[in-house]
Amino acid sequence: MSRSNDIADSVHRTLDQYFRDLDGERPAAIYEMVIRNVERPMLEFVLRQAGGNQTAAADMLGINRNTLRRKLTEYDLL
Repeated sequence: MSRSNDIADSVHRTLDQYFRDLDGERPAAIYEMVIRNVERPMLEFVLRQAGGNQTAAADMLGINRNTLRRKLTEYDLL
């Protein structure tokens, strides 16, 4: 199994548990919840792997450095 499938499987299991925990309650803002809970740790990890170099981290992520800086600011990681 590839790593991308491992990540997808993890998200699927987590969402399955989330819906079970709701116990019939109506979910709200699932997209934002998932993105926030995945994006922040991903940014932290990749930035650490890049030795704090934002240009290298942006390259690893496949995003523009300005986009990375905006996201780091949004997540209070600067």
